[in-house]
Amino acid sequence: MSAPTEPVPTPAVVIRIAAGRPVRAVWVNELGGVTFEVGGTEFVKVGDAHLLAAEEPRLRWARRYTLVPEVLAAGPGWLHTARLPGYSAVDPRWADDPQTAARAIGTGLRRLHDALPVADCPFGRPSWVPADAPPADRPVVCHGDPCSPNTLLDDDGAFSGHVDLGDLGVADRWADLAVATMSLDWNFPTGGPGGFQEILLDAYGAAADVDRIAFYRRAWDGDQPAAG
Repeated sequence: MSAPTEPVPTPAVVIRIAAGRPVRAVWVNELGGVTFEVGGTEFVKVGDAHLLAAEEPRLRWARRYTLVPEVLAAGPGWLHTARLPGYSAVDPRWADDPQTAARAIGTGLRRLHDALPVADCPFGRPSWVPADAPPADRPVVCHGDPCSPNTLLDDDGAFSGHVDLGDLGVADRWADLAVATMSLDWNFPTGGPGGFQEILLDAYGAAADVDRIAFYRRAWDGDQPAAG
């Protein structure tokens, strides 16, 4: 997921929802989906109908317990939400302060994992988590796509919410932590390989589980290893 580098056509559904308010494309994902900001207070995601249909009920459920966007409306291939306060952890304002971003990501994941009730979660495991994963260190309701852009920070650099919960589901907490720490290397390469992992895990409150981290990173990359 990244900011668009060239003009993006505005779909008719976004124009209708905007009703004359300013519109700008703010994110483009690897599948061609686009997120549009509307009037500075709302967002409309347009893309794969199946993925967005999966995200809508997850947002509605998770919002009962934690800081995620409110769903305003939805339809085939689009999802309209209210804006949460804050800025993505990969916003340019954090480019020179990746330690703050890493800390907020770790804090946010811990709050998410503590807040969402596993026993009441109506969703299965995240789509990329293998059925033969090792026994869980701690089962939680995972974000499912905990890459850096999906954590929001407020003006003071504190965690303020999560976005993009289309793959939310129950799994070992290390499914989220393995990907979140790996994502730091993609988004904040100035720290070198693993440079800010310790900060994130310290904020979360866990020491690195090397074996589980390796397993879930391989799973995320599409290499489905047998449980060991």
